[in-house]
Amino acid sequence: MITISLNQIKAHNPCDDGWETILAARGGDNADYDEQFPLSSALDSNGLDDVIWALRCLPEHYNLWRKYAVWCARQVEDLMKDERSKDAVDVAWRYSEGQATVDELKAAWAAAGDAAAAGAAAAGAGAAADAADSAAWYAASAARAAGAAAAGAWYAASAARVATRDAQAEKLREILDSGKWI
Repeated sequence: MITISLNQIKAHNPCDDGWETILAARGGDNADYDEQFPLSSALDSNGLDDVIWALRCLPEHYNLWRKYAVWCARQVEDLMKDERSKDAVDVAWRYSEGQATVDELKAAWAAAGDAAAAGAAAAGAGAAADAADSAAWYAASAARAAGAAAAGAWYAASAARVATRDAQAEKLREILDSGKWI
């Protein structure tokens, strides 16, 4: 199980609303800031966006967040129209497994960015396809820079909207509760 403390969250300057919500959930003024608690419990109090933000507070688990960002992008992979975007997702996954180099990841990231830009500029391109190509770019970025895992997950969620978002929250809860990639 992956745990966190209020002190770990506070050290990363959370937004006021998110902080007040998690603080209230942990006992308000009587909260023990050093006590470790399951990060998955914050899904219930604060929601997916805040928990994804909180992942940055736990750098020892960055590899899990990279995998999660790639998993999120794969949920909309069928909407990706440009092979460069799909390739970026594949490279990002291989990177999270230690099977791709930083240079390969950077090249895939740049190619996915080009794909997203080309998709946005193409006449008649669907917004969902553009968002999916952007999700691939953000997944590659997330694997390249650990702090960007949240961005990859957020953009993938926005691409597929509510149904995908629910699946993402469920998958994240599984990861947080098990403490490993599943």
